[in-house]
Amino acid sequence: MRLQLALNVRNLDQAIDFYSKMFGAEVNKRKPGYANFSIDQPPLKLVLFEDPNAAERLNHLGVEVFDSQQVEDATNRFGASELSYQTQEKTTCCYAVQDKVWATDPEGMRWEWYKVLENSDTFSEPEPEPEPKPAPPSTCC
Repeated sequence: MRLQLALNVRNLDQAIDFYSKMFGAEVNKRKPGYANFSIDQPPLKLVLFEDPNAAERLNHLGVEVFDSQQVEDATNRFGASELSYQTQEKTTCCYAVQDKVWATDPEGMRWEWYKVLENSDTFSEPEPEPEPKPAPPSTCC
């Protein structure tokens, strides 16, 4: 497993240049407005989201695991500890299909434990279509 640090950056090209030099690593995945590094030493998944207007630089924290059982173990641990959590199975996020569980610390920091199942060509799943609402009854004649 390795820790994940997800940052909001103003300029993706500048951030990639800086972190490539700082960690001596090449970008692992690069898409419009998104990049990530899979760094061996220190074990780190560095994720960059281009968002010039973000109020915070830190987007969220996480733990990338390499076995789906570790996501299930984290989910069970959260439940046994009475932490509030949300699971997502086979969800598309960050150009990958993932199984994950989210928890939020007392100060509002979001943490995810996730396993990448496969790469994806899309950043996220499309928003579901809103349910059609029935037409109001006619008050005519």
